[in-house]
Parts: sequence; structure tokens; C-alpha cells
Amino acid sequence: MTTGASACVWSRMSGLSHTISQITEELSTDECKRISYLCGDLDPDRFSADPRGTLHALLGQTRVDCVFLMELVLKIKRYDLLREVLSTSKSSVESMLRNRQAVPEYRSLMADVSEDMDTEDLKSLAFLLRGTLPKQKLENVQSFLDIVVELEKLDQLSSEKTDFIESCLRSIHRTDLAKKISRFQQTALMTNPEACPPPERPQHFRPPSPHTSFGFSSVSCQVRQTRKFCDKQTTVMKELPSSSSCCKEEVYSMTDPRGVCLIIDCVGTEGDELEQTFLALRFSVTVHRLLSVQELVSTLRDVSRQQELHRACVFICCIISRSRSSLLLATDPLAPGLSLDALRTLFSSHSCPGLAGKPKLFFIQSYEVCEECEVCVGQGDGELETDGPGSLCRSRTLPVDADVFWSHCWTDGHQLETPSHRSVYLQALRASLTQAHSRRTHVVDMHMAVNRAVYEHNRRSAASYVINLRHTLRKNLYLS
Repeated sequence: MTTGASACVWSRMSGLSHTISQITEELSTDECKRISYLCGDLDPDRFSADPRGTLHALLGQTRVDCVFLMELVLKIKRYDLLREVLSTSKSSVESMLRNRQAVPEYRSLMADVSEDMDTEDLKSLAFLLRGTLPKQKLENVQSFLDIVVELEKLDQLSSEKTDFIESCLRSIHRTDLAKKISRFQQTALMTNPEACPPPERPQHFRPPSPHTSFGFSSVSCQVRQTRKFCDKQTTVMKELPSSSSCCKEEVYSMTDPRGVCLIIDCVGTEGDELEQTFLALRFSVTVHRLLSVQELVSTLRDVSRQQELHRACVFICCIISRSRSSLLLATDPLAPGLSLDALRTLFSSHSCPGLAGKPKLFFIQSYEVCEECEVCVGQGDGELETDGPGSLCRSRTLPVDADVFWSHCWTDGHQLETPSHRSVYLQALRASLTQAHSRRTHVVDMHMAVNRAVYEHNRRSAASYVINLRHTLRKNLYLS
């Protein structure tokens, strides 16, 4: 190379390095992380110290030209930098990249999903993946891409294997993001029809067992009538005999009667309707009405000690009550309340060995009467797990024991003043349970219908309902 040519190349490289510096100085940590991932590299540990310096070094080591730099900036939607630093526009770059995109579509998708995830979504996803990713990694999670990278390391996620993360997103009720991933998979198949179809998406997300190092280790495939797709293989196999290494769907054992259903109606509105619903599902149902807080606690303790629970396949607890934040007030609006965490703990496998390994379902409709927190019933009594008063305001109680399905809906207590009031949540729950029974639908998918009904109501009415759904089910659960 001649001296003049060398000088020209050096000048272009120097100019590009200056441009990269200008861009990285304007980026947030999350934007730096997204560009790094789009380039095919992301080390969360390095980024935590010096995100801009790390990104600048990465771009310096990568074969970056102006067009690629424009594509990266376009992907993170920093159109101001396209205009002010790269002297171009969004439409011009899109036209230029119509037939030459260097960033893989899969990485663009993951970066887009990361941008749409809020803090609560991230917390829910991290909680869901407790048994899949190491605790230290989850504690340091700052963005969805941190989780993506760790799942890629475990071969749980790739451009050909997206069903796992899609199921996770559906489980935390980000169906919009799950649909984005589903569309990507469908487009990939249409673009490359010779590629093997992805594994059939499971009907729900099964949280990994807390006793295993990695999630889903015991579930290697989904079974169809005519085809079986194994996660560890990308070829389509003809149906194999029963001795095949592909495992069948794991389902909680269910016999008649199904189990114990406890209904506590401290409002006096819909306990009877719930009773009829669960009787039709072949549960042994007990109903208690208009209990005080002390009576509520006493009833829960008595039920948790019943020998019948040792024979039950499932335990269901339905409570309708006034509430104050995370405290159930029963019929005593001005009295101390029972914490939701105390309720859940009372039926944990540690407190109630008869329910160990069995699904425990909680359906709670609470009516908020005020926002101040009071002291919880059970504080210091050694039997109920409680929280301090300050920690309960607007907290989102989560199940921490295995085999728990937790559905808590709250709404304004003033609705109880309306004549003939009926909870939208409970009406949708009863309808969905009945339909799921006739169609043999898994409880998680059953609850999606409840979510849809509540969402549609909230769009039309000023009286809104909020649902908090969490579960640690390890197997499929059908109430049919």
C-alpha cells in the first residue's frame, strides 16, 4: 500500500473513531447494552463498570463502517443521533438498509423486547427463573438482555429456540411481547421452509423445580399425536414407540374427589356462586361467611390442620374480603388485618405437610378501603408469618413455596355500596373454571380468559380491577 493510500485509510479510521466517540457519549447504559448485544457481544460484568468505554472498545474491534453504525443507531431508535452526528435521517437509513442489514433479525427482536420491558416485568421474570439461572446472576439483572445472554449460555435460547422465553413472557402476562417472538419464529419458517419447525409451544410455563440446578431439565420435549419434537434435536422425527426417550407431559395427580376447597366470604356477595362452581368441579367445599379477622385466622388454622388435606389432590382457597393494601380486614374495616403472606405461609409444605408436592390455588378478591397500613394479626405469635407495618403498603405478595398458584384481584371498596354488586373478577373466574372443566384447559390458560375479561371491563368502566397472578406450579394442572 502506498503512503498516500495508508494516510487516506488512517484518516477514515480516525474520523470513524471520532464519530463512535460522539455517539457513545450520548448513550444511556441501557442503550450501550443494546448496541453491544446487536454487535453479537455482551458482557454484563464489564458494562457495569464503564458502559461507554466498553462499547467504544467493542466497536473499535469490530468491522464497523458508517452504514453499520447507522444501522445500530437506527435499531435503538436514536433518530436524533442519525441527524446530528451521522448527518442522515431515519427514512434514508431505512431505504439504504432495505437489502443489506448486518444485524441479525433475532438480535434486533431481543433488543426491542428489552426496550419494552419495565422494572416490574423484569422482577417478575427474574422471580420466574429462580431455578433456571444462578441466584447471583439474577441479583445483578438490570435489563432483559442480561437474562437473554444467560439463557443463551445455557442453550435455553437462540434464534432457533425461542419457545422457552415466549412461554416465560406469557407467564408474566406480557402476551404482546410473546406474540412478537411467535411472529419472528413463523417468519423464520416461511423464509426457510426446509428448516425444522420449532417445538410446539407448551400451553403454559412450568417453573423449574427448586431442587434442580437448571430449569426444564426434566422436560425435554412436547408430545403430539403424530409428531414429536425434542428440544435437543432439530430434525422432525416420526412417532416413536412408548420406550422413546421423549418424555410425556407432566401432570399433577387427580382423583375423585378432587380435593378441598375453602371459601371465606367476608362481604356476603358471591360465596354461594363460588360454592356451586367448585362443587361442579367435584371438590369437597366448605363455606364460611362474614367472619371477623380473628375468626378468619382461626378458620384458616383449623383447615390447615385437617387430616383431609393428606388425602386431597388439590387445595383451593377463595377469600372475598375488604382489605387495606396487603392486609385482609374481613368484616373489621378498622381492625388490624391478616397479611396475605401469612395466609400463603400457613398452607406451605413446611406449615402443612399434608399439602407437600400438591398444587395449592388461591383466588382472592379484595376491596380496598384505605391506604394506611396497620399492624398485622399474628405478629409475634410464632404461627403466622407476618411483615412489619411499613413494608405492606402496596406490596405485591409472591408465592415462594413450590406448587402455588396465586391470583389476587383488588378493586375500590366503594363498589360494595352499589346495589346488587358483583365482582367482574369473580364472575370471569367462575365462567373460565366452568369452561376449562369442559375443555380440559390448564389453569394458567384458564386464567388468561379471566385477564381478558377484566381488561375489557377496565377499558369500558371507571371502576377498574387489578390482578396479581403468580405461580410456582411444576407440572400441568387440569381441574377436569
